[in-house]
Amino acid sequence: MNKTHSNRLIFGFLLILLIFMILVNISFGSVNIPLQSVVSSLFTGQGDRETWNYIILNYRLPKAITALLVGSGLSVSGLLMQTLFRNPLAGPYVLGISSGASLGVALLILGSSILGGFWSVLGNSHILTSVAASLGSFLVLTAVMLVSRQLKNTMSILIVGLMFSSLSAALISVLAYFSSAESLQRFTFWGFGSLGNLTWTELVVFGLIYVLAVISLLPGVKALNSLLLGENYAKSIGINMQRTKNLILLSTSLFTGVITAFAGPIAFIGLAAPHVTKLVLKTSDHRVVLPVAAVVGSFIMLISDTIAQLPGSEYTLPINAITTLFGAPIVIWLLVRKRRMVL
Repeated sequence: MNKTHSNRLIFGFLLILLIFMILVNISFGSVNIPLQSVVSSLFTGQGDRETWNYIILNYRLPKAITALLVGSGLSVSGLLMQTLFRNPLAGPYVLGISSGASLGVALLILGSSILGGFWSVLGNSHILTSVAASLGSFLVLTAVMLVSRQLKNTMSILIVGLMFSSLSAALISVLAYFSSAESLQRFTFWGFGSLGNLTWTELVVFGLIYVLAVISLLPGVKALNSLLLGENYAKSIGINMQRTKNLILLSTSLFTGVITAFAGPIAFIGLAAPHVTKLVLKTSDHRVVLPVAAVVGSFIMLISDTIAQLPGSEYTLPINAITTLFGAPIVIWLLVRKRRMVL
């Protein structure tokens, strides 16, 4: 069996597992719904009970789709950053886009509590929170793109991203110092991340920006393999590095910006999922790794969300805590097993 056929079988098997995990994720929660009822509700719109049907179609299905978008987007973004910077510990948030989104939310929630009055009402709006996060990530994206045009060294862009993150964290600290305890609590809960707060309308907006990120990435896929051997090699075979770099930065920024805006800052998926994918496939060919990484990221996100629901319990754990508990041991295990991570 050749490697191409083997990778296709792996991809097909992972897709089947992903579909099964979607059904399991929808089935489990504070109210456990039998898988047969889940399938019936999804394909016919008529579940065994009206309440189950409502829960599935209006809450759990949107949450499962959100998990798919978040997991795949973060995984692909992490893979792109590890390839661009040739650093196995690079993740989707190294450009500071997530920090910009966090700053936007902090300005809304914490800033509104400082101003008080009418402004405090605005800080409670979920829609405005998403808008504020989107604007914050867009401003940082614009700044990173403008700076990247002036920098020839790719590693310098990484440093610029870290500086934006530090600046955002400093401003958030100042806002937190002057804000009320209630606003600090709301901002902290937003930072935990959540997949279950989106309406179908918000999910459509999320999906459209996600598709835009995928479209912006497609022209640069062929150049990704050459980047593994360094920028000089890529240039020597005729790759337009500035164009490729811009496409990668734009795609990653769109992914991380929209994910942070609608689901909050989700940790470790973008770092761990690409390495798990390469371990399974035993190849670095991006034409193979990219789609499989998207499936692996979605699968891990669904597992994490299912665990966070504490099936049969009325409590829900922060999704960020679960992804970190899941992702950190994977990275440690990879470091111990491989001695050094490879791209």
